[in-house]
Amino acid sequence: MVERKLLVLFGSQTGTAQDTAERIGRKAKRCHFQCRVEALDSYDVANLINELLVVFVCATTGQGDPPDNMKMFWRFLFRKNLPPGSLCQLDYAVLGLGDSTYPKFNFVAKKLHKRVLQLGGNPLLPVALGDDQHDLGPDAVVDPWLMTLWDKILALYPLPPGLEIISPDVRLPPKYTLHYLAEDSPHPDGGPLQPTAPRAVPSELHPFAAQLVSNQRVTAESHFQDVRLIEFDVTGSGITFSAGDVVMIQPQNCSEDVQQFCQLLRLDPDRQFVLKPTEPGTSLPALLPQPCTIRHLVTHYLDISCVPRRSFFELLSYFSTNELEREKLQEFSSAQGQEELYSYCNRPRRTTLEALWDFPHTTCAIPPEYLLDLIPRIRPRAFSIASSMLAHPDRIQILMAVVRYKTRLSKPRRGLCSTWLASLNPEQGDVRVPLWVKKGGMKFPTDPDTPVIMIGPGTGVAPFRAVIQERVAQGRRGNCLFFGCRQKSKDFYCQAEWEELVIKGFLTLFTAFSRDQ
Repeated sequence: MVERKLLVLFGSQTGTAQDTAERIGRKAKRCHFQCRVEALDSYDVANLINELLVVFVCATTGQGDPPDNMKMFWRFLFRKNLPPGSLCQLDYAVLGLGDSTYPKFNFVAKKLHKRVLQLGGNPLLPVALGDDQHDLGPDAVVDPWLMTLWDKILALYPLPPGLEIISPDVRLPPKYTLHYLAEDSPHPDGGPLQPTAPRAVPSELHPFAAQLVSNQRVTAESHFQDVRLIEFDVTGSGITFSAGDVVMIQPQNCSEDVQQFCQLLRLDPDRQFVLKPTEPGTSLPALLPQPCTIRHLVTHYLDISCVPRRSFFELLSYFSTNELEREKLQEFSSAQGQEELYSYCNRPRRTTLEALWDFPHTTCAIPPEYLLDLIPRIRPRAFSIASSMLAHPDRIQILMAVVRYKTRLSKPRRGLCSTWLASLNPEQGDVRVPLWVKKGGMKFPTDPDTPVIMIGPGTGVAPFRAVIQERVAQGRRGNCLFFGCRQKSKDFYCQAEWEELVIKGFLTLFTAFSRDQ
C-alpha cells in the first residue's frame, strides 16, 4: 500500500495563502491523508526530492516578489546547478494568490509552476490564479480548482478499504490542546517587551524591545488627519540600516478590546496555560511563551481586530448551539454565501471581535483550545524608515498616518498598529515597542555625483527623508524632491528641515498644495 502523504507548502505575506494552505490541510485530514502544512522557509528544501505529493500555495507581493517566508526556498529553487530530473517523482500543483491590478499578476506562482516542471515535476493541473479583484475574491478561482485537485489526488491515492471521507458535519480536532495550570502557579515574568541581551540581529522571532523616545504630531490640530513623527532608540540592538530600508513593528491589541473578548468568551485573563500539539511533529507557536496567560495570548498574539475570513465562520459553525446562528455561519462559509459574507464583513471592515458579538450563543461556547485555529496571529506592520543613521545614530524615525475612517458601521474603523503607537506617551515612563529591520526595495545610487529625483507626496516622503539626510551627511548635492499635500499650513511634513536644506544649497524642492490654489 502506497503511503498516503501530502505536503502543503505556503508562501504568505498577509496570511491569505496560509489560510488557504490550512484549508487544504483540513480537507486532507478528512480524506485520511497524513498531511503537513508548513511555510516554505520552515521546510528543509533538500527533502523535496523525496516527496511524492506537494501542493504549493503562494502569494505574490510588491512588484512580482516572493513573500518573506519563502525567500530562501526561492533562491535555492533557482540555483543553476540543480539537475533537470531531480523532482521526477513529484506530483504537484500550484495555487497562486495575486491582484490583477498589478502588472506582475501572480508572477511567483507562474514562475514556481514552470520551475518545478523544468526540474521534472509532474503537474496535476494547471496553476490556479486567484485574483483579489474578483467580486468574490480569490475563492472564485480557488473553489472550483480545489474540487478538481481533490478528484485528481483521490484518483491517484484512493481511500483505503473500509474508510470513508470524514463528513463536513464532524469537527476536526484542534491543532493544540490547552492545559490550564493550577490557579496559584507562579506567574511568568513580563511579556515580550523585556529588553533582552541581543543574541543576533533582531528578527521576527527575536524582536528588539526599542524604547519610544518621542511621538510628535506633525499635522495641524485642525487638520482631519493625525500624522506622527515617532522616534525609537535602538542603542545596543545591533541594528544597522540604510536609506530605503523598512522597520517592522509588532503591534498589540488595546486593553479594552482584550477585556471585551475575555468577557464574551468567559475567559479569566489571568489564568495560565501550556499548549501541547495534538499531533506529534507539530511545532508550537514560536512567539508564545510557555506557560502563557490568557491575557498575553489575546493582547500579543490573537488578531481580534482583523476582518475575519471565510474559514473563521466555517470553524465557528461547529461550536454553535443555536440553530439560527449556526445556519447563518454555515451560509457565510459556503460558496453560495460569499457575496453576503463580503457585504457583512469585508465591505464595512467588520472586525473579528464585532463578528463574535453578533453570534453570542456560539461565542460563549468556543472551547479555548480552538482559539489558535480560529483566529490568526497578529502580523507585523512595515514602515519606511524616515531617518538616516548618519544624521541620527542609534535612532529610527517613522512618519505614520493614524488610520481612522468611517464605513456604514457606527464605530469608526481604526488601524491596529497606528492607533496603538499613537496612544503611547514616552513621558509616562519606559515605553517599549518590539521591532526589527529588513531590506527595502528602493535602491539609491552609490556614485556620489549622481543626482537623484525623488517624488514623495504625503507620508510617501518618508524614505526620501532618510536618503536626503544620508546624502547631505556625505556632502552630496544634486538632491531634487517633489512633495505634495493638501495645505501648506496643515500637512507640509518636515517643512523647516527642507527649507533649511534649500538655503544651504543641498536640496531643490518642488511643492504642490492641492487645496491652496
